[in-house]
Amino acid sequence: MLRNIPNILSPDLLWTLQAMGHGDTDCSGGRKFPVQSMGLQCYWMDGISATDALEAVLTLMPLDAFVPDPALVMQMVEDTYGLPPVVGEFQRIIDSVADHPAPITKVERFAFYDLARKAFAAVQTGESRLYGNIILKKGVIAP
Repeated sequence: MLRNIPNILSPDLLWTLQAMGHGDTDCSGGRKFPVQSMGLQCYWMDGISATDALEAVLTLMPLDAFVPDPALVMQMVEDTYGLPPVVGEFQRIIDSVADHPAPITKVERFAFYDLARKAFAAVQTGESRLYGNIILKKGVIAP
């Protein structure tokens, strides 16, 4: 047994988070996000919300402090200036849990898909809210 590891993170996902290097990205998508067709290594978190998954991952993984946009979400297609409620929740989690809180950056839908395809790995959550997807860039832990 290990201490202080959120119990919703599987051993395989823990290994992947550890194996990621500085600057690698992790894409977390809701259950409607096309992770499988992107050809990514996918870790399933059925029944887990995107917000719970984000909080668990940020408990362990530092955000990159050397880039201006370590957390990316998909811009709403129907309202490019709007902010879905789930993204507001993502920001509150980043502000309270991340060791290097940063503002979330919105990315156009197809640009988000292109960035997701380049991710080290992806998590498919049970999130059913629209736009419950986020890409995180891994940072380093200062000595």
